[in-house]
Amino acid sequence: MIPSVLPDLARAEALVAERGIALGKPLHLLAETTSTNDEAKRGAKAGAPNGALWVAESQTAGRGRQGRGWVSPRGENLLFSVLVRIACAPARLPPLALVAGLAARDAVARAVPRRDVRIKWPNDVVVDGKKIAGVLVEATLQGSLVEALVVGIGINVHTREFPEDIAARATSIALAADGSDPPDRAEVLADVLTGLDRDLGLVAARGLGLVHARLTNADALRREGVTSEAGAGVAEGIDLEGRLLVRNEGGILARWGAGEVHLGRATTAPRS
Repeated sequence: MIPSVLPDLARAEALVAERGIALGKPLHLLAETTSTNDEAKRGAKAGAPNGALWVAESQTAGRGRQGRGWVSPRGENLLFSVLVRIACAPARLPPLALVAGLAARDAVARAVPRRDVRIKWPNDVVVDGKKIAGVLVEATLQGSLVEALVVGIGINVHTREFPEDIAARATSIALAADGSDPPDRAEVLADVLTGLDRDLGLVAARGLGLVHARLTNADALRREGVTSEAGAGVAEGIDLEGRLLVRNEGGILARWGAGEVHLGRATTAPRS
């Protein structure tokens, strides 16, 4: 057992092998690192194989999208990055990020089956509207193709108290489990890897259509008023390119490709 890595993570390697998951090997368990995405990117440059996985008990410089920090108490949550060597066009990156979110969503839903678990476009997983997981996908390009993909995921598992500034909008598997014992982190990790292993290659090769119905069913923003730097309107789903469909007050349908989205009070104009 690696010092400072708790037993529920120390059994992750054996569980991945037992399930026969292609991703997750070799598995690097770290007591502390700056960021598991940093570890995976260094591994990619050094020739680490497809499926290599870095899992940490603690990150000193963990981050989410747009450079935001990801704070997690040591030993409470699941912080990991997996290296996927996949050749695809850069245009496939938004759909692949959604696939990663779907894998995290499905793992959380399995852990808290009585709760409403959804994906908040583009990269969050929410339970009853509160954030429980985030995804950060970073790519290495070779020429005009994606040569390697680093999928970083953070899932709140055992945390029961959050800092005051995020307490009203964050939750964890332990809090959402309604008094039931949450699964250990190795189980959650194996569930996420199973989803990634099943869907990433298919979507990279053939597009989002194969998982689009599942994504639509899990969409937290559908029919909600939303705002962003791109404007405001009512979300009408996610298209096959991974863009958020938003109808503005004039009835015009826009396709948002990126950006921070907030729930708002926008309404659409009546349709004729």
